[in-house]
Amino acid sequence: MVDLRLQVVATVLGMVALAAAAGGSSSSGKQSEFQEVTVDAIHQGFKNGSLTSTALVRFYLDQIARLNPLLHAVIEVNPDALAQAARADAERSASRGRCAVGLHGIPVLLKDNIATRDRLNTTAGSLALLGSVVRRDAGVVARLRRAGAVILGKANPSEWSNFRPVESGWSARGGQTLNPYVLSATPCGSSAGPGVAAAANMAAVTLGSETDGSILCPSSFNSVVGIKPTVGLTSRSGVIPITPLQDTIGPMCRTVSDAVHVLDVIVGYDELDAEATGAASKYIPHGGYTQFLRIHGLKGKRIGVLDVFFQGYDDMQLAVYEKHLDTMRQQGAVVIKNLDITTNFTDLGEQEILLMAAEFKLSINAYLSDLLYSPVRSLAQIIAFNKAHPVEERLKDFGQPDLIAAEKTNGIGTRERAAIQRLKEISTNGLEKLMKEHQLDAIVAANSDASSVLAVGGYPGIAVPAGYDKQGVPFAICFGGLRGYEPRLIEIGYAFEQATKVRRPPTYKS
Repeated sequence: MVDLRLQVVATVLGMVALAAAAGGSSSSGKQSEFQEVTVDAIHQGFKNGSLTSTALVRFYLDQIARLNPLLHAVIEVNPDALAQAARADAERSASRGRCAVGLHGIPVLLKDNIATRDRLNTTAGSLALLGSVVRRDAGVVARLRRAGAVILGKANPSEWSNFRPVESGWSARGGQTLNPYVLSATPCGSSAGPGVAAAANMAAVTLGSETDGSILCPSSFNSVVGIKPTVGLTSRSGVIPITPLQDTIGPMCRTVSDAVHVLDVIVGYDELDAEATGAASKYIPHGGYTQFLRIHGLKGKRIGVLDVFFQGYDDMQLAVYEKHLDTMRQQGAVVIKNLDITTNFTDLGEQEILLMAAEFKLSINAYLSDLLYSPVRSLAQIIAFNKAHPVEERLKDFGQPDLIAAEKTNGIGTRERAAIQRLKEISTNGLEKLMKEHQLDAIVAANSDASSVLAVGGYPGIAVPAGYDKQGVPFAICFGGLRGYEPRLIEIGYAFEQATKVRRPPTYKS
């Protein structure tokens, strides 16, 4: 597999050659137009002939070459990205623009736990999986390819999706991802790379994964929109797992509209994740999700505010959140304050971790056994690999306590079954009861503060940029709901975004 630095050199040289062959038609003025470009604007450019997939891919490869040495958001670029773009351009030309829909010809970056059956690695950021060969594309990647998307490369995760207690955004393969707004601030994780890459215009759109907070948190800290779908709405097949009870794949993009375009492409049944996708497919609306991009989507919505999800913030940030609640009211929402989840959920984290350890061992061993080739074939071998490579894997700094604890588990036993039951009780008697009693369309939270409650119930959430603190670090507002509530959350999130228009490009402050 090709080292990223070599790929970047090859990419730059390839871009120079291609630009020369094209007569130097790609001007810096034209390239500046690609900054912050949306999926809808890309489609318009495709249709009127002012833009090609090839030009767009060149722009993003150039952005990666320029910014990645600083940000470490991308682990690998796809050596076949320009060829895929050229194919998309040819298809569009042959169809006279009719295929300029969905994500056709649009470059997508994937978190490095999402498998691709191509020349890219899939490693969850770990050197232990470098060179491993997957049997097939992940379910969501198969859908992206069928839609004609260009797979641009892999984005840097927190290694093993934070199942090792590493610094947020660090992996042995990709190094430390930095926040593009304030370089010393956390990018959060574990989908740090996708969030930073989307924010810094290193891709049109990106895909992340979440078990508990891994889309919502980096979206919050990097001023992008993240959608954490209902568990099972998107397939997890071919994604390096943590727990099938909570894992979900979702978009991380600069706008709600872009994220919804991606969501429309990646949802649906997958026989390789049959139980979860079969159960959730009933939630997919006829006509897809873009129909819910409604400017007046807040009108008549009942939104609950739980004080527990707004604790620990300074007066300035809380004042911004209050202003946003006022905006929601002005847009026709009914905002219900001072709500509380009445059931005791103080043991949520303890039960979640207990169950996650057993689920991780079962899931990762199953994933590894299905690979066509892998340097490691079990969790025990991953632990041994890290011990054998302590410097590269920064074992002294981070250790691997969660991996070791998981290895000591023996499947789903009495304690684990009790934890499953307890988490179901917390969800049923907690958020579900609250939302039904108050007839809520959504709850609202600061950043990813509601992520654990959403995670253990398999519930969806959407993070939307809400502001910047005194140092310039972004923060977000998150709308969450019950399983299948994506249409309502999209209406609310889009209307909020359009009413506030908070997001601004990164500042790269040191």
